[in-house]
Amino acid sequence: MYVRVGGFFQPIFFAQLFSVDYLRWMSSWLNLIESTVTGLGFELVDCERSTQGLLRVYIDRLPDQVYDLPGDLVTVDDCEKVTRQLQYALETVDADYARLEVSSPGVDRPLKTPAHFARFQGEQIEIVLKHPFQGRKRYTGTLCASPDGTAEQIEAGQAWGLVLPPAQPRAPLSRTAAKKQAKAAAKGEPVPPQEVDEVMGFTLDEIREARLVPMVSFKGRRAAAPAAAGQVAVDEAEELGGQNK
Repeated sequence: MYVRVGGFFQPIFFAQLFSVDYLRWMSSWLNLIESTVTGLGFELVDCERSTQGLLRVYIDRLPDQVYDLPGDLVTVDDCEKVTRQLQYALETVDADYARLEVSSPGVDRPLKTPAHFARFQGEQIEIVLKHPFQGRKRYTGTLCASPDGTAEQIEAGQAWGLVLPPAQPRAPLSRTAAKKQAKAAAKGEPVPPQEVDEVMGFTLDEIREARLVPMVSFKGRRAAAPAAAGQVAVDEAEELGGQNK
């Protein structure tokens, strides 16, 4: 069973379900971690804590921030920097954990909060619905603005849309056909209607999970600008910065 705390889903045991102290403790942890990560100029993507005492924190770079090394991808130095600061911060609340790991969320990073969806609008994502729609739960398409959400849902970032790919690939318009359409439009003659994209609306409460669709090159890695000299790209969610308390 999971509980939503601070915008993230965390596993809980049945005996802890009605424990107010436990929920306050988990909320305090997440708030401290989030404030520490964001204070260093990074985005907190997700946070996991296992029963063995392993605390995993996933971070990402923000497009409007300036970092020690250029690039869009999280580096080893980024993970080490956040690890050191989190260790100090968690000591102030006497946090009980065995090992801390800070890493990139990977090329298929999850989208969990309204801010995540707003940041990646226009990107290819995959969503899994809680309940089937038209006989399926998994859909892939381009994240867009909501086509049918209420004003309150849209303003709160809870309603979004997914531009679905056509059932049959669209044949490109030939140069001759394009000229004919242009001439017809200039004469005021009717122009054949263009195919309209199918957009599926959804709210965050209706989905079980959402992730970016990795854009891979022919070598099987996510397409990205070459790393600067001395930069190590962490783009496969490797567990980096692991430290013992």
